[in-house]
Amino acid sequence: MINYTERLSLLMEDLVARVPTLSPIDMSRVLVFARPGRTKAEGAYATCHCVCLPPSEPGYYFWRDRTTGQLTRRSEWFVTKSPTVRVGSQPIDYMVSFTLPRFTDQLLSRTRKQVHYKGQPNWVGKLDTIVHELYHIDPQGPGIRRMEKADGTYSANCHGDRFFADVVAMVNQYLDTKPDPDVSDFLRYNFRELSERFGGVVGTAFRGYPSYPQRYSEVLDPQPAPPAEVLCRVEPLKIPRVTTSFTEDDLVMREFLPNTSRQLIRKGALRAA
Repeated sequence: MINYTERLSLLMEDLVARVPTLSPIDMSRVLVFARPGRTKAEGAYATCHCVCLPPSEPGYYFWRDRTTGQLTRRSEWFVTKSPTVRVGSQPIDYMVSFTLPRFTDQLLSRTRKQVHYKGQPNWVGKLDTIVHELYHIDPQGPGIRRMEKADGTYSANCHGDRFFADVVAMVNQYLDTKPDPDVSDFLRYNFRELSERFGGVVGTAFRGYPSYPQRYSEVLDPQPAPPAEVLCRVEPLKIPRVTTSFTEDDLVMREFLPNTSRQLIRKGALRAA
């Protein structure tokens, strides 16, 4: 069987080594994992997740009277935090998830990328997706990369025409370096072809599949003193219990099938990237 997430990790390491814009990325702090995604369903092919953001500023939810606008009640104070993710002794700052089998069946004709890669094979569209997610990693600090507008200010949107143009330029730059074809060869096959060629497709996933580490809220204890203008009834904040710390013990191998997946018995060590 082909370990698809491992092959993606190796390709991402090669991209970081060959594309100067991506070179500040420390791939040892990036975890690649798989999420479910049917081929014919709508949705993202891949997503970059930041798990190194600091806690948010304390806040609360509030309700106002529709007629008077007066504050009638509020929730307890809370903060939003990032989960901790470690593989062995290595802390993870970012995770990149790929939807299987949707990512493997990506077609240029079904995306906006086709205008940039006319005459190119479908696998180049998959390479574009990988570069796209790597480009979201901000080497200057924790968080998703922020894009500057023409006037030098930051855009509220992490995408934009410049972002997509930069990705296309990096894809072409990587291809111009004449990388070893064996590193990206697996991208040439769709899910059916991968299954026939390798006898199946497996990948790293989290034990609680399809869930994975995400930001969570935590009630402050003790509660800060409320400002005078919010002296009103306080509603207890109902926060679901979630796992906030993850290690390699929370990672498993799954075999992916056209419409489902199944967990496999883990053999050998798992690594970040």
